[in-house]
Amino acid sequence: MTPLELLVEGAGEVFTADPNALGPADCVGVVGGRVAFVGARAALAQHGFQVGPTTQRIDARGGLVTPGLVDPHTHLVFAGDRADEYVQRAAGVSYRDLARAGGGISATMRATRAAALEDLVTLAVPRLDRLLAHGVTTAEVKSGYGLDLESELKMLRAVRALDAAHPIDLVPTFLGAHTVPPEHQATPSAYFDVLVSEMLPAIAAEGLARFCDAFVEDTAVSPQAAERVLRAAHALGLEPKLHVDQLSDGGGAELAARLSAVSADHLEHASPAGIDALARAGTTAVLLPGATLFLGHAAKPPARALIAAGVPVALSTDCNPGTSPTENLPLMLTLGMSQLGLTPREVMLGVTTHAARALRLEREVGRLSPGFAADLVVFDVPSHVHLPYAFGTNRARVVVKRGRVVLGGDSTWQSC
Repeated sequence: MTPLELLVEGAGEVFTADPNALGPADCVGVVGGRVAFVGARAALAQHGFQVGPTTQRIDARGGLVTPGLVDPHTHLVFAGDRADEYVQRAAGVSYRDLARAGGGISATMRATRAAALEDLVTLAVPRLDRLLAHGVTTAEVKSGYGLDLESELKMLRAVRALDAAHPIDLVPTFLGAHTVPPEHQATPSAYFDVLVSEMLPAIAAEGLARFCDAFVEDTAVSPQAAERVLRAAHALGLEPKLHVDQLSDGGGAELAARLSAVSADHLEHASPAGIDALARAGTTAVLLPGATLFLGHAAKPPARALIAAGVPVALSTDCNPGTSPTENLPLMLTLGMSQLGLTPREVMLGVTTHAARALRLEREVGRLSPGFAADLVVFDVPSHVHLPYAFGTNRARVVVKRGRVVLGGDSTWQSC
């Protein structure tokens, strides 16, 4: 008999996100930081497991147990804030007008360039702590607020330092093609020359990024420039991602499909042809309803059409200082249902297995199944239907990362 190192028992529901799960479960057993058993507590012994004197036991008290949540799109390393822009937008100034006047991404760029690496780490820790407190155990983090070699390296080194120090596993993405910085506005092509010939090789040489992203929009980066950058990145081993079709239909979904992008994010204005192209390419759609809400935009991502076409749909906070300053990933479940027409199961898959797929981690996290990393959350709600229903409140009681309790229970994470 194999003694369990950790047993979470007494669950009202275990949402496994596993399409091959055999039936209802009320407990999860962990050995060696991996899920070893998911099923009925009474069946532990017949599967060769026992609760020994050293087994750490967590009583779920009839609550919901889920995989650790995965946030597949964040910009949480930055300096400064843009609260003033929120006031201006509420008064009727558009995001495009703010960006053209030197606000938006450029405003955060100025503050981030001025900050030291240590400052970026210090500023990001509370944001990560809030993600963890809401049940997030894996998150992607993008650069893109530096927009020169030194500052982009600084941001990605901050992500690496945070990943080493914090319980949340961080997946780094290089977003040098976030917009054209002010010093290159007169000759944008010169910026992309630097990005391709200097920035990408330096980042790849240091192993600072897993993915490369680009924001395709008329206020940011053209489709042609984005394609050039992402093809150069792919040649250096960085897989493509894209911010597309957020403010207008610029053929971004089609571009993401043509480049076999791992994910296409935003998609508020994606065309039917673009949706079909994403389905054929096997690209995951990452929808960001918090940004749509915060910007007050009427257009919403076509979630139902994406699912009908066979595109996996993930949800994310889009945590950033300008268009979605939140770390509340469970709130995105509520918005996914109320604003995008998704079902409770679909929104749960959107922050577990489909979110993991958007990071190429679908064989490691986002599912409670034997062999997967023992990342899990105990929520004080009776079922997965009640998690989006409990809107705007934090119901995460215990968070486990690779078999170790990092929040709640007998151990609470202390900020670094």
